[in-house]
Amino acid sequence: MNFSNILHKMAAKSNYKIQNIVATTSLEKPVPLTKLARTQPNTEYNPDTFPGLVLRIKEPKSAVLVFSSGNLVCTGTKSVSQVRQVIEAVIKQLRKINVNVTIKPKITVQNIVASGTIDLKLNLNFLALEMQNTEYEPEQFPGLVYKLIEPNATFLLFSNGKLVCTGTKNKQQLESSMIQLLKDVKIALKNYKK
Repeated sequence: MNFSNILHKMAAKSNYKIQNIVATTSLEKPVPLTKLARTQPNTEYNPDTFPGLVLRIKEPKSAVLVFSSGNLVCTGTKSVSQVRQVIEAVIKQLRKINVNVTIKPKITVQNIVASGTIDLKLNLNFLALEMQNTEYEPEQFPGLVYKLIEPNATFLLFSNGKLVCTGTKNKQQLESSMIQLLKDVKIALKNYKK
């Protein structure tokens, strides 16, 4: 199989799926965490060990850190529309304890975690030598860590072609990161001789 066929196969078969989005927002209103914890069953609050309250939402399944300042950190969702649903669910619960949020909270995505594959067996020892910004210690962890500078993203690459990407903040950055990864891997593979 010649090199351009390998590239074409990589581009055609590379795919990813968003596994987790971490997003933040502010309700711009103080939240009485003790009252929320006492009245809502889906909460965990231990101010001696952590200043935030964990509020679990069943659908879409997620966890939200709620701080007394009204700041929220949402994790576990797979899209920005799910983040919005979760924030609305939190606001509904807050209404039950007479905290009426009057603004439409601005959501900021902090991190996207995606998993995927480039459908190729990868020689991680070779890639670690050929590519810059890599860390590979197979005795410690079976994946190669590859850091992109632009766009900012970190990949875990596995010998079976599976990968995890973290650090991007939107779908465009995620897609650009995947394209850059494929380019970098194909440049490294040009030098690979079996």
